[in-house]
Amino acid sequence: MPSIRTPHGDVALPAFFPDATRAVVRSLDAADLEACGVPGLVVCAFHLARRPGSKAVAAMGGVHRLMGWQRPVITDSGGFQVFSLIRQNPKLGTLTRREAIFRLAEGGKAGRLSPEKSIQVQLRLGADILVCLDDCTHPTAPRDEQAASVARTIAWAERCKAEFERGVSRRSSPEAVRPLLFAVIQGGADAELRRLCARELVAMGFDGYGFGGWPFDAHGRLLDDILALTADLMPCDRPRYALGLGSPGALVACARMGYTLFDCALPTRDARRGRLYVFGTQGDLSYDRLYLRDAAHRRDRGPVSDACDCLCCRAYSRAYLHHLFAIGDSLAWRLATVHNLRFYAMLMGRLRNSERPQQFGR
Repeated sequence: MPSIRTPHGDVALPAFFPDATRAVVRSLDAADLEACGVPGLVVCAFHLARRPGSKAVAAMGGVHRLMGWQRPVITDSGGFQVFSLIRQNPKLGTLTRREAIFRLAEGGKAGRLSPEKSIQVQLRLGADILVCLDDCTHPTAPRDEQAASVARTIAWAERCKAEFERGVSRRSSPEAVRPLLFAVIQGGADAELRRLCARELVAMGFDGYGFGGWPFDAHGRLLDDILALTADLMPCDRPRYALGLGSPGALVACARMGYTLFDCALPTRDARRGRLYVFGTQGDLSYDRLYLRDAAHRRDRGPVSDACDCLCCRAYSRAYLHHLFAIGDSLAWRLATVHNLRFYAMLMGRLRNSERPQQFGR
């Protein structure tokens, strides 16, 4: 079975990492996450740099010590915040050739995020897998904007790699397992730009590669052709990371394209809204959604899923979960989130059955 070797252990692929954006998966602690079979977490370097601050996290012994989490951690670079904040609201910042400048506080000091600073923050947090700062775009953006994004992403990746090598050489002993650095392939829905970006990044040499940019069209449909093309452009002996994906159906589709690593806030966000996933009857990878707030579950004595071994399904009924959501008790969040993350871990296990043995990392 393929795996990634990291300073905090090996990760069997394909794998799904829940989003712990601000160093927490809402309503769960580290023991809950381990019991679910979660192999690793993704934290947001941009948000942690603002609060509590990357130096404060480093003083606590790193993000693993801060969270009480001993499995791998991916730190995102801040590239998605460039997209979600600056690109969607130019009043909140500016993109230059050298850096992104954020203006998030009224009358406050501008925050600057350069490739070098992004890597420095991620290293201070103690990440196992770092991601190069990139310039994310929407697939419907004009071609000149996509081309500028690709040029910036390539230039920033080169600077990220140089800063990463400097930082790792200062921090790591020769015999230690080094953290990994992933680059992100941009280009929107333009196949030519995707090829250009991938060619330049692969020539630089990274430990893994990710699909960058919004993965859906204007109608919410998965960009199957561009996702598949981008996967084919990535080296077959490196992890292929589909950043920000997603639903169980999208994970299965992307795994068949060759992607091996995923992250998304969807399963935990859905859990807090009472939307749970259960395996279907049409095969090992089929699934259904269960809406626990529906009145039909008010007297349902059955578990959320007979196919699940999580705490929620072992000990509690659908009726009890329906009641907890109805009264707004926080236990509803915990039990539903435990179930959804266990579902994702089991789904990844089913996908791994067809994978060939291989190991990625140093």
